[in-house]
Amino acid sequence: MASSAVVRIQDVQYRVQENEIVRVPLLEAEVGAQLVFDQVLLVGGDEPRVGTPLVDGAEVRAEVVDQGKSDKVLVFKKKRRKNYRRTQGHRQPFTAIRITSIQG
Repeated sequence: MASSAVVRIQDVQYRVQENEIVRVPLLEAEVGAQLVFDQVLLVGGDEPRVGTPLVDGAEVRAEVVDQGKSDKVLVFKKKRRKNYRRTQGHRQPFTAIRITSIQG
């Protein structure tokens, strides 16, 4: 068992540890589903292993905890003296996953 790893999930790299909850971009999975990520770039622990670019045989297992949207981000555009103002809000969807095991 390794204590930490760097894993690529939807072209974004995350440093994860066991029993940690990580917010990742929206995944097509139900709450409670088990996921396996095999794009592991680094496995830490007593003897770290660095992949070139991936570590052979390493995988990270996770469980989907929640699906939701993050806090609202306001986008405000203005051009002075032209009576131009636009306000737009955005809420990025996410999937919260709990890392159950890291196998290197």
